[in-house]
Amino acid sequence: MEPPLSVVGINHKTAPIGIRECVAVSGERLRLLLEELRREADEAVVVSTCNRTELYLSGARREPLQIYRDHLGNYTEYAYSHSGIEALRHLFRVAAGLDSLVVGEAQILGQVREGLFAARRAGTTGPITEQAFQTAIATGKRARAETAVGRGAVSVAYAAVDLARSVFGDLTGLRALVLGAGEMAERVLEHLVHYGAREVWVLNRTLANAEKLARKYGGRAFDMDHVAEALASSDIVVASAAAPLYIVRYERVREVLKKRERPLFLIDIALPRNVDPQVAELPGAYLYNLDDLEEVVAHNRAARAGELPRVEEIIDSEIAGWMEWYAGHRAADRIQRLRAWLEGTIRAEIESSLTNGQRPADEKIQKLVHRMAGKAAHPLIKLAKDPELGPALERLLEG
Repeated sequence: MEPPLSVVGINHKTAPIGIRECVAVSGERLRLLLEELRREADEAVVVSTCNRTELYLSGARREPLQIYRDHLGNYTEYAYSHSGIEALRHLFRVAAGLDSLVVGEAQILGQVREGLFAARRAGTTGPITEQAFQTAIATGKRARAETAVGRGAVSVAYAAVDLARSVFGDLTGLRALVLGAGEMAERVLEHLVHYGAREVWVLNRTLANAEKLARKYGGRAFDMDHVAEALASSDIVVASAAAPLYIVRYERVREVLKKRERPLFLIDIALPRNVDPQVAELPGAYLYNLDDLEEVVAHNRAARAGELPRVEEIIDSEIAGWMEWYAGHRAADRIQRLRAWLEGTIRAEIESSLTNGQRPADEKIQKLVHRMAGKAAHPLIKLAKDPELGPALERLLEG
């Protein structure tokens, strides 16, 4: 029997960045969404990254596409939906990095884990999603340990710096500005310094975080009040900050470009975006976003093509193991429900046969019911575990 798991989502393959930006959730918005999903399904986990926003549901009470539309917006023309084993396979492929813009990237594994943790904090996980996500994380780890799918520099951060190298040819002597101080920003800085950037600036809303990161790579740190000054001094800007509004605005870049002769190269790998898209219309400004990395990472896919069948084999084996767990989980659930049904039936029979004067204490009745139900259930437990006869028993219990 197919597991009661479904996934509905939008990703970089199905929707442009402008749409992905609208459905991305984090922080308080993610918490509120999970609260809303509690009414829509028995279990729910949300995975939202720069390249995808997906709902994983178990026991959904409505069509998953309708749930997605009602809570995230009417973008279902860009959405995909899978159920049962195909939903499980999709999750495992995501965790293994096969569904990423940069095939084999390691960051997605942490993002899948964060999705699970957020759902746990909201109290929206259960046995199906817990086991599915824990197995997905194990699958991602196996894929990277047993194959070369994640070997070398594979990340959106590397692709962004690679794009800069393709434009400039050599980064030696250039000044670079990085917006943000998170994991993505650190990876960007690492690659910029490695390829010869002369000076790096880190701008972040929290100055202490910017200073910590800048010290590590010999750069300078500023808060967001110094955006104009930093833009004026930079050749390359890589934006990866978590911010609800544009940090680099059209008017600000226009003023900066009036006072300089050399062009400004900007790569926005944040979602929501950090740079106003209208900046691309300014003479002397060259703006790229996540969708523009597609051509840059094409060689990444080709280089790892030989590893994909091996990763798919790992995924198949993990699906088989998960389905074995699910069969045991269903049998255990049937047995529990069988005992509850028998206890209810026996209690009703006992109580209906007693007069008020003969009625023993409830505690004695409960002990008697429990003992009789245990004896009656014993021959039926084998039936509950049978993969063919078990579903028939389940239908009987539901009836």
